Amino acid sequence: MGFMEDFQAKSLPAMLQRNYSMMRDLDKSFQGVQRQNEQRCEQEMENIKRGVESGNITPDSSLIRFSDEALEEQKHCIRIADEKVALAVQAYDIVDAHIQQLDQYMRKLEEIRKEKELAASAGANVLNTENTTRSGRISESSRGGRKKTRLAAAAAVEPISMDLELPVDPNEPTYCFCNQVSFGEMVACDNPDCKIEWFHFGCVGLKEHPKGKWYCSNCSGMQKRRKGK
Repeated sequence: MGFMEDFQAKSLPAMLQRNYSMMRDLDKSFQGVQRQNEQRCEQEMENIKRGVESGNITPDSSLIRFSDEALEEQKHCIRIADEKVALAVQAYDIVDAHIQQLDQYMRKLEEIRKEKELAASAGANVLNTENTTRSGRISESSRGGRKKTRLAAAAAVEPISMDLELPVDPNEPTYCFCNQVSFGEMVACDNPDCKIEWFHFGCVGLKEHPKGKWYCSNCSGMQKRRKGK
């Protein structure tokens, strides 16, 4: 499950709204009990005052106390306050847990981003290495011992996305009638004096490796003219 789906499944706003609604109800209940207790205590204090003045109650502070109902209301107010505090702490813990989980997702996304950057950089390095190796092989073949055909080194490498926009080396040699760099399958002209030397299969109409010696159209025409003389 993805980050957004995970958070939607946990319904953080709904859980917080539930806690806040319960706290609001408790607060209303607390205010009602508190007002009732204040009125009761005021009435009892007035009764005690009149009793002392009339002599019905002995003015002894150790014997004067609120009724059990008044004391129970006060205890009830304390219990409601404790419940409100517990709900507030629970809401805080819920938000804190989601923040910690968000931090974990952010760290994971950062790791994935770095892995993708490293993979893209490694792919670019492999491509540059293969291009360098390919250029070196072509240079070696021009000095002698030329091979009949050669495969594009990039064929062994996973194709790189065009979005990378890899820079083209202006010093890389070009070949064939199309005057492009080496790519795909190529064939070498067997004329040692051929000015072009290497040709792309597609540019010379080849689909497979030629058998025996092979000459480009320029060199083949020159040989025919020489034989005609």
